[in-house]
Amino acid sequence: MQTLFSNTDTNNEGNLENVMVAIRNLNHFYGEGALKKQILFDINLTLNKGEVVILKGPSGSGKTTLLTLMGALRSAQSGSLQVFGKEMMGAKKRELVKIRRFIGYIFQAHNLLECLTARQNVQMSIELHPEYSTSQAKARAIAMLNAVGLGEHLDYYPHNLSGGQKQRVAIARALVSHPKMILADEPTASLDSKSGHDVVDIMQRLAKEQGSTILIVTHDNRILDVADRIIELEDGHLI
Repeated sequence: MQTLFSNTDTNNEGNLENVMVAIRNLNHFYGEGALKKQILFDINLTLNKGEVVILKGPSGSGKTTLLTLMGALRSAQSGSLQVFGKEMMGAKKRELVKIRRFIGYIFQAHNLLECLTARQNVQMSIELHPEYSTSQAKARAIAMLNAVGLGEHLDYYPHNLSGGQKQRVAIARALVSHPKMILADEPTASLDSKSGHDVVDIMQRLAKEQGSTILIVTHDNRILDVADRIIELEDGHLI
């Protein structure tokens, strides 16, 4: 990987070969002309392989915007944003799509397809990777649902699952292809305390086993203990 930092870079906590995300002087804006508004201001951040990072901050502080930029879900505008060693600034759409194949996404709304079973929802995710046959995809989906404690719910449809179980399916879907990074946006917001901590514990354990980096955007102070590092955004500034 290209050398990105000086020896005095305090955000770089690991060997450069382990850097998953490297952000330098990142700014982001919404709107144009008189309506143009800056959302992110001079963000500098490093995420390393295998660590769990929690991103806190009040509503409207830019947390989700930062997450979607790191997840190649929107284009970077100003500064430098490297994901897995690839510069996202000026990246073409097909390059963003390639990066997204190595990222697992978990959101507050589980976004399961109601017409598919738990197993089919998870299997659909891995079928996006052509290197797996249908039988391999099915086997991996079943194994991952067993890993999140839903081995007896493979053929359940989402409307027959609790909120916590739906989030477990979402975690299985995000992790089944062994992504390099997991991005979770308020994954526990709709869950009670026990269910919320359970799903984060599962996410942390499975990601550690796979060596994945986890970034969790949250307001939930009940799950802060899972983090290796806690960072905070306020009015678009990293503090």
